[in-house]
Amino acid sequence: MGLRGAVGSDITLFREAAAEIKAILDAEGVGDMALGLDVVEPPMLFELQKLGIEVRDGQQVMLRAREVKNIDELTLLNMASAMVDGVYQDIAEALKPGVKESEIVALATSRLYQMGSDCVEAINSISGERCSPHPHNFTDRLIRPGDQAFFDIIQSFMGYRTCYYRTFNVGRATAPQRTAYRKAREWMDKAIALLKPGVASDKIARAFPEAKEIGFPSEMEAFGLNFCHGLGLGLHERPLISRLTSFKEPIELKAGMVFAVETYCPASDGISAARIEEEVILAPEGAKIISLYPAEELPIANPYRS
Repeated sequence: MGLRGAVGSDITLFREAAAEIKAILDAEGVGDMALGLDVVEPPMLFELQKLGIEVRDGQQVMLRAREVKNIDELTLLNMASAMVDGVYQDIAEALKPGVKESEIVALATSRLYQMGSDCVEAINSISGERCSPHPHNFTDRLIRPGDQAFFDIIQSFMGYRTCYYRTFNVGRATAPQRTAYRKAREWMDKAIALLKPGVASDKIARAFPEAKEIGFPSEMEAFGLNFCHGLGLGLHERPLISRLTSFKEPIELKAGMVFAVETYCPASDGISAARIEEEVILAPEGAKIISLYPAEELPIANPYRS
């Protein structure tokens, strides 16, 4: 209500709102009970506490409730992923020398809205020497022959999100680029094969490479490059599986969970890298992939004929 800090904490808006909330709680006979909040601005939190309201973390309750998806949610997540399937076909056809990263972002954004997206949050567009180390911002860099280029399409359909990476090479690929892609795919397939109801998340985490294997000194610095995260109304939901967190606090997987499984591998040439992501529904028999643009082998966009 404070417009993310635009309303100063010394203005009466928060104080009056807190008093109104307190009055409603008292009228309903629950004024002496704790109040669970999902997201709150600090000035609002402080005003509630001044009135004697015990504030607790309600976000955890909401996230736990969203761990397992119902059939309607699974259908919407599948539809959102299908939209990205189509965008990657457009990208594969457009990806050629002389095209800018920003032009690919414009193309993808336009197509998603044409297909019914309600929010295109971000299109990561990374190419050439920018692939390693891994950035997330796109530029006006021109695509060149032999470039490796990867993309992440983050958008929602009726509120349900996608997080869906694909890597391409333009025209041709070098041996280091193919090796990096093969490693990223091997880590991906190993993790997905282990995703089954009843399995503990620490077992999945062991399928991912250690930080030092991809050039990072610690799991904290490598966090977010090789892991699984829940996907739904939020881009990052429970459960989250990584080498940083899952060994300390493993959880049991359940049917109906939806994951984005991500892997990243830098190439030995020092600038290229592979980034792959599959969206999966955890069915009773195991993981069902719903991100269907082909990624088993390194895709070559507009290949050159020898």
